[in-house]
Amino acid sequence: MNEDSQRLANFRVHLVPAVLALANPPWQRDVWLDPSAFENLDHVIHTLFDDFCDADAPERYLGTSLRTEEEVVLMRELGAALNAAADEAPNGSDAEHLQAASWPEVVAVAGRLARVMVSNDLGELVALHESESGGPSAYQACSGEAH
Repeated sequence: MNEDSQRLANFRVHLVPAVLALANPPWQRDVWLDPSAFENLDHVIHTLFDDFCDADAPERYLGTSLRTEEEVVLMRELGAALNAAADEAPNGSDAEHLQAASWPEVVAVAGRLARVMVSNDLGELVALHESESGGPSAYQACSGEAH
Protein backbone atom coordinates (compact mmCIF):
# COMPACT_ATOMS: atom_id res chain seq x y z
CA MET A 1 0.00 0.00 0.00
CA ASN A 2 1.51 3.33 -1.01
CA GLU A 3 1.70 6.36 1.29
CA ASP A 4 -1.37 8.12 -0.24
CA SER A 5 -3.47 4.96 0.07
CA GLN A 6 -2.36 4.54 3.69
CA ARG A 7 -3.29 8.16 4.52
CA LEU A 8 -6.71 7.72 2.87
CA ALA A 9 -7.32 4.54 4.88
CA ASN A 10 -6.20 6.23 8.13
CA PHE A 11 -8.51 9.20 7.57
CA ARG A 12 -11.50 7.12 6.48
CA VAL A 13 -11.30 4.84 9.51
CA HIS A 14 -12.34 7.93 11.49
CA LEU A 15 -14.51 9.72 8.95
CA VAL A 16 -16.84 6.87 7.88
CA PRO A 17 -17.93 5.97 11.45
CA ALA A 18 -18.68 9.66 12.14
CA VAL A 19 -20.93 9.83 9.08
CA LEU A 20 -22.57 6.52 10.03
CA ALA A 21 -23.30 7.91 13.52
CA LEU A 22 -25.01 10.94 11.98
CA ALA A 23 -27.18 8.61 9.89
CA ASN A 24 -28.29 6.58 12.93
CA PRO A 25 -30.82 8.29 15.26
CA PRO A 26 -30.99 5.35 17.74
CA TRP A 27 -27.20 5.55 18.14
CA GLN A 28 -27.44 9.29 18.66
CA ARG A 29 -30.03 8.92 21.42
CA ASP A 30 -28.39 5.92 23.10
CA VAL A 31 -24.78 7.10 22.95
CA TRP A 32 -24.63 10.87 22.58
CA LEU A 33 -27.20 11.52 25.29
CA ASP A 34 -25.42 9.16 27.73
CA PRO A 35 -22.88 11.26 29.66
CA SER A 36 -20.76 8.18 30.37
CA ALA A 37 -20.43 7.27 26.67
CA PHE A 38 -17.15 7.75 24.84
CA GLU A 39 -18.68 9.57 21.86
CA ASN A 40 -20.83 12.65 21.52
CA LEU A 41 -21.82 15.05 18.77
CA ASP A 42 -18.83 17.28 19.53
CA HIS A 43 -16.50 14.37 18.69
CA VAL A 44 -18.32 13.83 15.37
CA ILE A 45 -18.23 17.56 14.54
CA HIS A 46 -14.48 17.73 15.17
CA THR A 47 -13.96 14.66 12.99
CA LEU A 48 -15.93 16.18 10.09
CA PHE A 49 -14.83 19.81 10.32
CA ASP A 50 -11.41 19.84 11.98
CA ASP A 51 -9.56 16.55 12.21
CA PHE A 52 -10.12 14.52 9.02
CA CYS A 53 -12.10 16.80 6.70
CA ASP A 54 -13.62 20.26 6.42
CA ALA A 55 -17.32 19.79 5.77
CA ASP A 56 -17.60 23.49 4.85
CA ALA A 57 -14.96 23.17 2.11
CA PRO A 58 -14.37 19.45 1.47
CA GLU A 59 -12.85 19.83 -2.02
CA ARG A 60 -9.28 19.86 -0.73
CA TYR A 61 -9.88 16.48 0.95
CA LEU A 62 -10.54 14.67 -2.31
CA GLY A 63 -7.96 11.88 -2.32
CA THR A 64 -7.08 12.45 1.34
CA SER A 65 -10.27 11.44 3.12
CA LEU A 66 -12.87 11.55 0.34
CA ARG A 67 -12.68 9.19 -2.64
CA THR A 68 -14.96 10.82 -5.23
CA GLU A 69 -16.55 14.08 -6.32
CA GLU A 70 -19.90 12.63 -5.21
CA GLU A 71 -18.54 12.27 -1.69
CA VAL A 72 -17.29 15.88 -1.81
CA VAL A 73 -20.73 17.17 -2.85
CA LEU A 74 -22.52 15.15 -0.18
CA MET A 75 -20.01 16.17 2.51
CA ARG A 76 -20.64 19.82 1.64
CA GLU A 77 -24.41 19.19 1.93
CA LEU A 78 -23.85 17.49 5.28
CA GLY A 79 -21.79 20.43 6.51
CA ALA A 80 -24.57 22.85 5.53
CA ALA A 81 -27.19 20.69 7.26
CA LEU A 82 -25.08 20.48 10.43
CA ASN A 83 -24.56 24.25 10.41
CA ALA A 84 -28.33 24.78 10.08
CA ALA A 85 -28.97 22.46 13.03
CA ALA A 86 -26.31 24.26 15.07
CA ASP A 87 -28.10 27.55 14.43
CA GLU A 88 -31.18 26.01 16.07
CA ALA A 89 -29.20 24.82 19.13
CA PRO A 90 -28.22 28.05 20.95
CA ASN A 91 -26.57 26.23 23.87
CA GLY A 92 -24.89 23.69 21.61
CA SER A 93 -26.07 20.63 23.52
CA ASP A 94 -26.48 17.30 21.80
CA ALA A 95 -30.12 17.14 22.94
CA GLU A 96 -30.83 20.53 21.34
CA HIS A 97 -29.27 19.42 18.07
CA LEU A 98 -31.34 16.25 18.02
CA GLN A 99 -34.52 18.28 18.60
CA ALA A 100 -33.73 20.86 15.89
CA ALA A 101 -36.28 21.06 13.09
CA SER A 102 -33.43 20.67 10.60
CA TRP A 103 -31.97 17.53 12.25
CA PRO A 104 -33.89 15.10 9.99
CA GLU A 105 -32.05 16.68 7.03
CA VAL A 106 -28.73 15.96 8.77
CA VAL A 107 -29.75 12.31 9.17
CA ALA A 108 -30.96 12.07 5.55
CA VAL A 109 -27.82 13.58 4.01
CA ALA A 110 -25.58 11.54 6.31
CA GLY A 111 -27.45 8.41 5.21
CA ARG A 112 -26.83 9.18 1.54
CA LEU A 113 -23.17 9.97 2.19
CA ALA A 114 -22.71 6.85 4.32
CA ARG A 115 -24.15 4.65 1.55
CA VAL A 116 -21.79 6.18 -1.02
CA MET A 117 -18.73 6.01 1.23
CA VAL A 118 -19.30 2.39 2.26
CA SER A 119 -20.03 1.39 -1.34
CA ASN A 120 -16.85 3.12 -2.52
CA ASP A 121 -14.80 1.46 0.22
CA LEU A 122 -16.21 -1.97 -0.62
CA GLY A 123 -15.46 -1.38 -4.30
CA GLU A 124 -11.90 -0.49 -3.40
CA LEU A 125 -11.58 -3.69 -1.34
CA VAL A 126 -12.85 -5.78 -4.25
CA ALA A 127 -10.38 -4.09 -6.61
CA LEU A 128 -7.55 -4.67 -4.15
CA HIS A 129 -8.51 -8.32 -3.76
CA GLU A 130 -8.67 -8.78 -7.54
CA SER A 131 -5.28 -7.16 -8.05
CA GLU A 132 -3.72 -9.40 -5.41
CA SER A 133 -5.42 -12.62 -6.53
CA GLY A 134 -5.34 -11.98 -10.26
CA GLY A 135 -9.06 -12.52 -10.81
CA PRO A 136 -12.59 -11.67 -9.77
CA SER A 137 -13.72 -12.17 -6.21
CA ALA A 138 -15.67 -15.27 -5.25
CA TYR A 139 -18.75 -13.06 -4.80
CA GLN A 140 -18.49 -11.71 -8.33
CA ALA A 141 -17.89 -15.14 -9.80
CA CYS A 142 -20.91 -16.63 -7.95
CA SER A 143 -23.21 -13.70 -8.67
CA GLY A 144 -22.35 -13.52 -12.34
CA GLU A 145 -20.99 -9.98 -12.03
CA ALA A 146 -17.61 -10.92 -13.43
CA HIS A 147 -17.48 -10.93 -17.21
